[in-house]
Order: sequence, then C-alpha cells, then structure tokens
Amino acid sequence: MNVDELIAIDIHTHAEEPCGCHPDDGYDDFQAGMARYFKAPYEHPPTMVETAAYYREKKIGCVIFPVDAERETGFRRYANEEVAQIAAENSDVMLPFASIDPAKGKAGAREARRLIEDFGIKGFKFHPTMQGFYPNDRSAYVLYEAIAEAGAIALFHTGQTGVGSGMRGGMGMRMKYSNPIHLDDVAVDFPDMPIIMAHPSFPWQEEALAIAQHKPNVYIDMSGWSPKYFPPILVKYANSILKHKMLFGSDWPVIKPDRWLADFEKLEMKDEVRPLILKENARKLLKI
Repeated sequence: MNVDELIAIDIHTHAEEPCGCHPDDGYDDFQAGMARYFKAPYEHPPTMVETAAYYREKKIGCVIFPVDAERETGFRRYANEEVAQIAAENSDVMLPFASIDPAKGKAGAREARRLIEDFGIKGFKFHPTMQGFYPNDRSAYVLYEAIAEAGAIALFHTGQTGVGSGMRGGMGMRMKYSNPIHLDDVAVDFPDMPIIMAHPSFPWQEEALAIAQHKPNVYIDMSGWSPKYFPPILVKYANSILKHKMLFGSDWPVIKPDRWLADFEKLEMKDEVRPLILKENARKLLKI
C-alpha cells in the first residue's frame, strides 16, 4: 500500500461473502433488511474483490473485516483466513482485520495468535451488539491479552447505527452491550492496546468523547453515519482536543465513501484537521 498516493484511509469496511453462501441461516434476509434501512443500491453487498476495485478506483485505502457473530445470530462467519488471503491479493488498497467471538475463550486466543503470526493481522473487530457481550466482561480478557501481546488493535462497535433497525425485535440485538462506557474498563486494564470506538456513539456520544479524551490508547472512528448528521459536540471535539484521535470510516457498503466524503467537505472543519482525520491519524495508528 503506497499511502502517499492515497487520498484517504477508510478504517471501517465490511467483508461480505458472495450471494447465496448463506441459503438457510437468514443472513441474506438480514442483508436485505440492512439495504432497505440504509437505502443501499444493492440486493446483496459487494464481494471483497468488488470492494477492492471500488477503493482502487477512488484511490482510498481500507481496513476490511468480517464479523464473527455465529453464536448469537446463527449466521455462518466469513473465515478470517479467506478475508486475509483476498486482502493480500489486493494489498495495494486493503489491510485486513479479523473477528473472533470472545465467547470462544482460549480457543479464540489461539486463533488470534495464529492469525497474527501467519497472516499478519493487525487488528480485530468486535461487535458487542451482534456478539451479545459486554466488552468489559472478564471472560473476554483472554482474547484481549493475545491481541495486546502482539501490539494489535481492538476495534469495537459502539452505539446504535441501524443494524437490526426496524426488524422484528431488532433481530434480537440488545443495544446495551454497545454503550462505550464499558470500554473505559478495557482501556484501563489494557493501557497499551490501541482501542477504536467505532461510529458516533448514539445515544452515548459524550461518554465516548470523555473516554477518548481521558485514555491515551482510545480513538474514535466516524463511520456509520453521514457527517451531516454528526452531533455538534462530536464535530467540536474533532476540531480541537481530539483532532489526533479521530479516524475516517465509512461503514462500507451501507455507506459509500463518496457520500461520506462529500458530506464531510461541508462540515466546518479546520484545514489542518481534515488531513489528520482522512489519512494521517490512521497512518500513524496502523504504522503504515
């Protein structure tokens, strides 16, 4: 990845399997519901190869990951190894993170170490709402220990961004797990592990900002919402005391970078802050 030639680094994109790989577990119905909510122009999300082509054309680098939520949702997970392999074949624009359900305990920790050693994985995606766990549950710490030992990054979904929205019972997803305040404990107990809180953390935005300001190892990615809907306090902090801790993320494919970047241009952001959010903060965090 030649970062100097990229206009931005999207820290938050999703890897999806080709259509028809989940014929009997409800996954395709779930994706159709997501597309309706976000008014996405597809029946099934793009494949990783299609994603790479899009980002290559736009000259944007991306961090891409699956979500291991098999236990809670019943959706077969997209194998971390396959995601890493496809990303390696498109390494000019893609950098893979992995995803492991913390409920896998020591087996999950062994998988994390193997993925780091054999596939060069630099980070791990957690989705407390979809995976059904509190991030500060001590049962997850054995996995965090493996991540922290390797100097890898932990990225956590926070707040409510539309996943399961409007579906019966919210598709069984409980928002309480994604209150960012639970990550304060994780930041204390793993002070050297970089933590990214994904998304504007509606309805707990101030909690997220407080943690990012208070804990040196905590960052915020601005994915999942169009910037025109950002809470004013988020914009204020991004423009000032947290300008080095904010990261561009789109939440591809439900939100395309084109839309995010166009709306970001209309925000009242300082000229010196824009390049930090779009690329330089991620470049430093990812060490690329």
